Amino acid sequence: MTASAERPTRPLAIKPGGYVELARYSSLSRFWALLGGAVRAGRNISTVRGDLPEVCRRRITGYTLPNASIFLDTSRLLKELEDGFEAHPALVDLLSGDPFPLRAELNAHFELRADFVIAFTARRDLIARPEFRFTPIVQGLSSLPDGLPLDARRLGRDELHLLLQRACGVA
Repeated sequence: MTASAERPTRPLAIKPGGYVELARYSSLSRFWALLGGAVRAGRNISTVRGDLPEVCRRRITGYTLPNASIFLDTSRLLKELEDGFEAHPALVDLLSGDPFPLRAELNAHFELRADFVIAFTARRDLIARPEFRFTPIVQGLSSLPDGLPLDARRLGRDELHLLLQRACGVA
């Protein structure tokens, strides 16, 4: 990364849709601290397609959480299973009200990949758009059916902010 890419200085004019406000009245130095921490933590930092290097918006990738089944959106998965049932013991248990066998399977064979797009706005807001997905640790090791929608639940602002800080090595 070049110096201008490491320390962008032009805030976004407005908060785009799909972003969560993490902090009001934040500062450019706080934005830079997150980017610097992410670099030190070994994360990949890139500009968002279409943005100039001086724009205060970056994609941070490469952070994974093991044992993250607590973040699974079981209600969305249950709706999906009602439409097209997949035979698996952990899914049968989930349908009967017991999520723990599925969580154990997820913890054993999947990790949560957490990518973020963070930005700093002209109103001095630090904002982020999370991108979460469960990915297999080793492809084909889990006995869960392929194509099963393993989506993360919606996180609150504080949870999201803490995960971002952990991804950037500042928490």
